[in-house]
Parts: sequence; C-alpha cells; structure tokens
Amino acid sequence: MSFARPKGRAALQGIQGAGRDDQIQPYAVLIMRKILSTHPLHPRATSMLASAGRLAIAPAIDAATLAAEARDADIVIVRAPLPPQLFEGATRLRAAIRHGAGLDMIPMEAATAAGVLVANVPAVNARSVAEHVMFTALALLRRFRAMDRDLRARGWLAGREHANSASELAGKTIGIVGLGAVGQAVGHIAAHGFDLNVVATTRSMRPAPDRIGFLSIDALVEQSDIIVLCCPLTEETRGLISRERIALMKPHALLINVSRGPVVDDDALIEALRRGRIGGAALDVFSTQPLPPNHPYFSFDNVIVTPHMAGITEESMMRMGVGAAGEALLVLDGKLPVNLRNPDVVGHYRRRFPAS
Repeated sequence: MSFARPKGRAALQGIQGAGRDDQIQPYAVLIMRKILSTHPLHPRATSMLASAGRLAIAPAIDAATLAAEARDADIVIVRAPLPPQLFEGATRLRAAIRHGAGLDMIPMEAATAAGVLVANVPAVNARSVAEHVMFTALALLRRFRAMDRDLRARGWLAGREHANSASELAGKTIGIVGLGAVGQAVGHIAAHGFDLNVVATTRSMRPAPDRIGFLSIDALVEQSDIIVLCCPLTEETRGLISRERIALMKPHALLINVSRGPVVDDDALIEALRRGRIGGAALDVFSTQPLPPNHPYFSFDNVIVTPHMAGITEESMMRMGVGAAGEALLVLDGKLPVNLRNPDVVGHYRRRFPAS
C-alpha cells in the first residue's frame, strides 16, 4: 500500500485547527491498487474485492488491449488468453489468477520470468462440466437435434419417428480421458446415476476410484461407447484423438470434448462424421474460438456445438469468482496464494516486492 504526502496548497487543507504550535497534521492519500479482470465477475466476488482496490474490466480481450490495461495493474484475473508481452510492461503486476482451473490461458514461462505469481481455482466447476457431459450424451443418444428440428418443421409424427433409433445410457461403457476433478465427477455420475460401465486413462494410473477401471488410451478408444475428453492441453495430449484413434472407435461411438480443442484432430473428426464412421460428437471447445459460423461442425445433425460453456452455471461462476477473489486478497495482503502454480517464482517475486 503506497502513501504520498500532500504538497503546496493541498498541504494547507491538512491543517487541523491551528494549535499553539500551528502544527500541520500529515495525512495520507491512498494510491488505489488496480485489479484487472478480463471479464465481469460474480457479484459476490466483486463485493469481496471492493475494499481491496479498484476493479477494472477489460474493454476488449485482444492482446494489445489486455497488455495496455495491465500496465498499471497489481492483479489480473484471467478468463481469456493473456499475451506473453503483457508481462513485459506490467511492472506492478503481482499475480495472474485463473478464474477456473485450466492454465493454458496464462503463458507460464513469461509470467515466471517476470516474477509474477500464477494461481488458479481448481475443481470448483467440475460438477457443472460433468452435468454438461451427461446432458450432451443423452441428447445425442435420443437424437434430440434432429427430433426437435423435424417436430417443428414437419410435425408430430416426423419428430416422433426419431425415437425408433434412440438409445439408453444404461449398460454402455463410458471412457474418460483424464481423471482430474472433472473426470472423477463424470465417472461418479455415470456409474452411480446412470449405471454405466466406467473406464479411464490418466498419466498417473493411480488407484482408481470406486467402479472405475484403468485402460490404455487405445484400449479405451476401442472399447468405449462414449469417449469423454477431460484432460489438460499439453504437448502429450495435443492431437491425442487422431485419425488413427478415430479409426479404432466403434461405429456408433460418441465423442465428447470438454477439455481443449487441439486435443482433437478436427480434419480427421470431420471426415469420420461425413463418412458416418462414428455415431456423433458433442464439442464445447475448439482450436479456433469463436468457431466460425460456416464451420463444418454446424452442418451435422449428430454434432452438438456449445460455446465453451460446459463449466459455466450460476453456481460455478460464484465459486470460481469467489475463489479467484480470495486468492487476489491473499496476494494483496502480502501472502502467497493457496493454489500457487509456479512455486519457482517465489524468490524473484520476493525481490520485486520485498515487503510481501
């Protein structure tokens, strides 16, 4: 917290009823700390930050605007990709705090090199994403898009006809790629709520939760009726669902992606959909966002496209906003965030802010 002693005429306003010594009583002018958020926050999070500084919402989320807005920021709350150059000019910046779990929106090397703490809010939207997975799986199996379209355009019987080729969830095998908080929530709902057989693949292959069996990625792709991508985007997972792996899938298999777009080879998936090689897909994330309105994915009745909102509900927005605000308050109070994701930066950070 910075203070400045008033000078000149302003100093005269600090005279408190001239006493015998006509002493001027010093007073402090608070230099407001700036908390920049790429998007508006939940009202509860906004209220938490009100006494800590000035909350500014970025007027746009392009790289140039974010870099300019961050120059005088103490904290950045992140819901859009940050450009690496943001960290070069933000000399006051203490922390970049992800509003959610995924860290691919924050260039970690640039942040660490600049001595900026990086934190996130893990697991708080896992239930929202898991419910979205089950919603889209049901919609695909019940042929909801085609049924709804034909019911509205061609009438009752045309819509009802789609029910003859609809299918139930129970008894099918759901394969989960990535068994973090989201993957575990999907597995729990699938096994205990819908009586699905649940298999998973994960880097650690640690002991599986109840009613979940581990398989290799190729075995999972071969055996699953529904494949759910919940993994982070890394060099290992980029292009994970390749042409070769799509060829291993059952002809009726469904692919649901709630991880990141580049995990899927788009050209290979589009080709498989055109050939009727798989049963359908539900895609919430894409290599290019927003998805262009003329993208081929919009042309398929058996593809559900959503605008990267699987984890967004009123409840999850409150949890993510409050979590991000809590981490910001800790940093502004001179403490380290609970969910610090680049611990190697602490020495550099302490040199930048010795009093922290």
